[in-house]
Amino acid sequence: MRKNQKGSKRKRLLSKKEPQKMERSRYLNVLLYAGLAAILFVVLFFHVKPESLDLDLFSVSEQTIYSPSTVDDQEATEEKKQEATDQVEDQYTLKKAYSDNRVDLISSLFEAIKEEKKAADDKENAPSDQEMVKRVKEKLTTDMQEAVSDQSIKALLQASDENLSFTKDSIITVVNSLMSKEITAAKLQDEKKQVKTELKNNSIPSKYLNAATEIGEFAIIPNYVFDPVATEKKRQEAADNIQPVQIKQGQILVEEGELIDREVYRKLELTGLLNSSNLFKPVSGLLILIGLFLAAIIHSLESRKKSLVHKNKSLLLYSLIFTIILIIMEVFSLFQETKYTTIGYVVPVALGTMLIKLLINERLAIFSGLVFALCGSMMFNQGVTGVFNYVICAYYLVSGMAGILFLRKHNARSKILQAGLLVALVNVLVVLSITLIQNSSPSGLEIGVNLMMAIVSGFASSILVIGLMPVFESMFGILSTMKLIELSNPNHPLLKKILTETPGTYHHSVMVANLADAACEAVGANGLLARVGAYYHDIGKTKRPQYFIENQMNIDNPHDKLSPQLSKNIIIAHTTDGADMLREKKFPEELVDIAEQHHGKSLLKFFYYKAKERDDQVTEEEFRYPGPKPQSKEAAIISVADSVEAAVRSMHNPNPERIEKLVKGIISDKMQDGQFSECDLTFKELNIISQTICTTLKGIFHSRIEYPDAPKQKVK
Repeated sequence: MRKNQKGSKRKRLLSKKEPQKMERSRYLNVLLYAGLAAILFVVLFFHVKPESLDLDLFSVSEQTIYSPSTVDDQEATEEKKQEATDQVEDQYTLKKAYSDNRVDLISSLFEAIKEEKKAADDKENAPSDQEMVKRVKEKLTTDMQEAVSDQSIKALLQASDENLSFTKDSIITVVNSLMSKEITAAKLQDEKKQVKTELKNNSIPSKYLNAATEIGEFAIIPNYVFDPVATEKKRQEAADNIQPVQIKQGQILVEEGELIDREVYRKLELTGLLNSSNLFKPVSGLLILIGLFLAAIIHSLESRKKSLVHKNKSLLLYSLIFTIILIIMEVFSLFQETKYTTIGYVVPVALGTMLIKLLINERLAIFSGLVFALCGSMMFNQGVTGVFNYVICAYYLVSGMAGILFLRKHNARSKILQAGLLVALVNVLVVLSITLIQNSSPSGLEIGVNLMMAIVSGFASSILVIGLMPVFESMFGILSTMKLIELSNPNHPLLKKILTETPGTYHHSVMVANLADAACEAVGANGLLARVGAYYHDIGKTKRPQYFIENQMNIDNPHDKLSPQLSKNIIIAHTTDGADMLREKKFPEELVDIAEQHHGKSLLKFFYYKAKERDDQVTEEEFRYPGPKPQSKEAAIISVADSVEAAVRSMHNPNPERIEKLVKGIISDKMQDGQFSECDLTFKELNIISQTICTTLKGIFHSRIEYPDAPKQKVK
């Protein structure tokens, strides 16, 4: 009773501390994300911050200045457009309607003359010539009145109808002929001089020639006139054809030692090199990029089915690895200001992706490779290529992905150096491809140095991974291959404790380890983790060894004297006792989980039915393990191996058929009981596990030859 009271008191204390612990973990979680964002911002800000120069107009530049980005030069563009429009000549249009209009004027003159002649003939008292001329002019336009003299009108009034018609037709013919050509203001007088010649050729009587000439010269006007609409259209087309003038990224704005005149100063101002206060755009862009980084990291870490404490540990480890890579990049980026412009090739960027894959998970490592590439492209931008150096970005991306690809197995530490060699080879190929794509002509020495840096990057990545892995594993309590091998040593104090205090349990654990290891390897789970977990899964039995049948040698079964409820409590306690013992010894969380979960929430059938015989009111829930159910493949497989080994050991004369039936029955019972509902085992994998365990057990319980007893010799 006292033990139960102490246990309940301990649980109450733990339940009070748990919310406080969770609250602290959440605060730490937020602080770690904020710290990672701050590190990213501080490191990258100085590489995206626009360069600001302290230069005066008409001073001498002390360095060659390049444009940091591509910008449109509106002023230069407008100047070029103005030059283009100024070169467009005035556009003229041939007005064919002008010829018809002038012919109509000529016709109106002759119609007026005919009308006057007819009116004079109808009157008894004929009017004077002056009166007739006056009435004809009144019917003419003002400009025509001024152009045609009274003598010419008088001469035409005296002409016969036949001569009048001939003169009219001749004038119209000449006007149509001359007006069909392009007549500009400059050619007008020359064309008017042609009127008299053309009329003479038409054999007009001499007494009408002057009148016809006056009328013809009046009718000839410029018909090829300036067209403002067409001219403006042409000028607009010329302006539209002008491409915007741009100051290209990397373009030299002023050479070292040159005078900064007004034009150079304007370009410096236009590219923002003289404005140190314009930080809104780069800072906003950087914050958005960091926000995307954090969103992806949060999604990758928070989606894992782990405790908040474990997530914080992973986040702290990730932040540490990320910071180390950024510091290495930053240190090497300082040397690019010298002649070593390709110094970025030597950065062991694959170190980060390999460590993250080995210590956290592969998905986060792939994303981190992309982030490292973007960060590197900003750090090694050289001030000429703008914000991003796409060559370094491509190199880091391929190098980081190669590190992940060639480091295939989580527990293959021996493969790390081999992966580094392959990363070095990929780095060399990438550098060669970049050199060929750029179509540049570097010297043999430069190519050799670049290739050597690529090789060093790959080698350094693997060597640093091998050196840093034990440090991180020790700092963060990460379960690594070396740690598992250390815990599997038979000289380990806890294994010695199991062997000496519970030899039956020790033998059972070794058998379970063999079965679980083989099954895990068959389905791609971590066989070494399962083996070591099986060694310690029943460590809780060392508290009350005599209550477990495998340790009851030459003694009576103490459960015969106990009630089913008390026996149940003793048996069930070995899972929680084992987990507490492992936590106390600072064992990795994965091994603690196996000790706590290897029975899941299964039913203690023997004691349940025994209690049921005494009391019908007993429920199954009272005789089930507290759980939780297996959360990983390794824990689930150990639960199967544990049940199978115990069942096969109790079988009389086991054979392959009976073993196979037993294994399939145990797996089926656990599956129907929902013991695998919280792990990611598939039906196919359960079938593989069943076949593997059966094969292993058949090897253990194979038939042996029965040797005859040797005949006894009589001793003299």
